[in-house]
Amino acid sequence: MAALKEAKSERIEVRLTPRTKHILQEAATSTHTDLSEFVLQSSLVEAEIALSRRTRFVLEDTNWDKFVELLDRPATEIPALRKLMTQPSALER
Repeated sequence: MAALKEAKSERIEVRLTPRTKHILQEAATSTHTDLSEFVLQSSLVEAEIALSRRTRFVLEDTNWDKFVELLDRPATEIPALRKLMTQPSALER
C-alpha cells in the first residue's frame, strides 16, 4: 500500500539577491525540478547533515576500539565517574 502524501500547508519566505535567485534557478533547471522543490530538497539535505553532526560521529578503527573499551569498562574504574557516583545528587542535598 502506497504511503499517503502529506499535504503541504506551511510556507517559508526567503529574501535573496537577484544573482542568488538566478544561481538557484539554474541549479533547479539543471536537476529538472522547479525552484521551490530544489530549495526544499537541498535544505532538507543540509538539515539532515547538521542534525547528524549532533548525533553521530566517526572514529578511526584504533580510536573506535579505545572508545568501545572505555564504554565496556566498569564505571568504578574511571575516577571521575566513581567520584560522580559517590557524591549525593542535587536532589539528595
